[in-house]
Amino acid sequence: MNSFLDKIPPEVKSAINRLQKAGFEAYIVGGCVRDLLREIKPEDWDVATNALPEAIQKVFPKSYSDNKFGTITARMPLEKKAAQDKAGNNKKKLSREMKQIKTEYLEIEITPYRIESEYSDLRHPDSVKWAKSIDEDLSRRDFTVNAIALSYVQAKKKSEVTIIDPFGGQKDIKEKIIRAVGNPNERFSGDALRLMRAARFAVTLGKGWIISLETAEAVKKNSRLLDNISRERVRDEFLKIMETNRAHEGIELLRDLGLLKYIIPELEEGYSVSQNKHHIYDIYKHSLYSLRYAAKSCFNKQVKIATLLHDVGKPRVKQGRGLNSTFYNHEVVGARMTKNILVRLKFSKKDTEKIVKLVRYHLFYYNVGEVGESSIRRLVRKVGADSIDELLQVRMADRIGSGCPKAEPYKLRHLRYLVEKTSKDAISVKMLQVNGKDVMDVLNITPGPKVGQILNVLLGYALEDPEKNDKAFLTEKIRELGRLTDEKLAKLTEGAEKEKETLETKRDEMTKQKYWVT
Repeated sequence: MNSFLDKIPPEVKSAINRLQKAGFEAYIVGGCVRDLLREIKPEDWDVATNALPEAIQKVFPKSYSDNKFGTITARMPLEKKAAQDKAGNNKKKLSREMKQIKTEYLEIEITPYRIESEYSDLRHPDSVKWAKSIDEDLSRRDFTVNAIALSYVQAKKKSEVTIIDPFGGQKDIKEKIIRAVGNPNERFSGDALRLMRAARFAVTLGKGWIISLETAEAVKKNSRLLDNISRERVRDEFLKIMETNRAHEGIELLRDLGLLKYIIPELEEGYSVSQNKHHIYDIYKHSLYSLRYAAKSCFNKQVKIATLLHDVGKPRVKQGRGLNSTFYNHEVVGARMTKNILVRLKFSKKDTEKIVKLVRYHLFYYNVGEVGESSIRRLVRKVGADSIDELLQVRMADRIGSGCPKAEPYKLRHLRYLVEKTSKDAISVKMLQVNGKDVMDVLNITPGPKVGQILNVLLGYALEDPEKNDKAFLTEKIRELGRLTDEKLAKLTEGAEKEKETLETKRDEMTKQKYWVT
């Protein structure tokens, strides 16, 4: 057990020591203990103690509280070892790190022992009641793997670790089982969000984790209680599932447990609804398999959600049966449905707009040689230049989810090439720091062919050396060119146009090579 000590940050040890020296008990609790036992570095640190909030704040003057459950967030200054870990053998860097630790802190949430009270709204406890022992505090927690406490006593020669595990959480960690603490029906009626947390932990803790039979049955029995939970809390649990590379398994688990219909019921409309000759899976399975590719490819959350919902409109527009059935305008209907779903789940306006666009335009048509550059420009304008890559990612996931062997065939690579080609600034005199009016003002001439010829020659200077695209330099060149004969100016113009053509060809070839197209 002493091996745990090396994995606990010195700031956490220091916090426990300070509480113990003040005469209080102190235990590391919750997910951080679970992760230590799984040999995974915890992201957050929680401590439970028999000290009440006022006493905790006296022990940690640099602390704050922002909830009604008695939790005090202690701000522990980063210690020298943390700075050394960052700096390694670099003495100068160590010096910088040591200066920075004066203002850098590790935040540790410290909460008095609590016991459960009534949850009239199935969301929040009616009142906060302090417990007398760590065992009472652990008995209120959701699952056995999260109901383990760890503490230690620091001695002169060695430190002793103590683990409190009244519900067999260590055994469940070894066997990879999510099991409710105590009676699962009572556990879920206390806080119905735990229904989703059961599914989330089964997915996020890693491959091979399952929910115990008794706990799973209780989730199904109490699934309707999820309707009482705020949509923000439901959204946050949903996003934690979508963040993993097993997101598709999480969505299927939510459906199997009877929870999906209280989160995104529209997805279940596609369950067992067959498609046409272009698909080998039903609508729901196609969406899951598409999401599987998006999640394993580590696409961002907006792409993954758009991938999950890209065909959500299909069941409502389906016409006909069998291999020749149709789904006309499903992307338009799906975009409207997606907006309703995201607004209902309280997604941000920015996320909602992006995801709705990806669903709306995921069905864009493109074939090499058939679709011109003007059509590509229109698509970019509709979706937004910053969203084109994400749209193509949705399309790639859609292909794989349809049973196609390749996510990005030649025509999608060719589309990427055209998108980049059409999005590049045109090589033209508009790039110059001077314009036709400047030429006419400097030479005191009227509009005519000479103005264009001079601008083309000036463009040649700028293409040869971008630093020459300077107004002062170009103005002087205008005066020099104005003194040339028409014949010499025409020759210079011809040379500048050839240089422009060569550069355009070279740039286009480099873009083609980037996407392996011809």
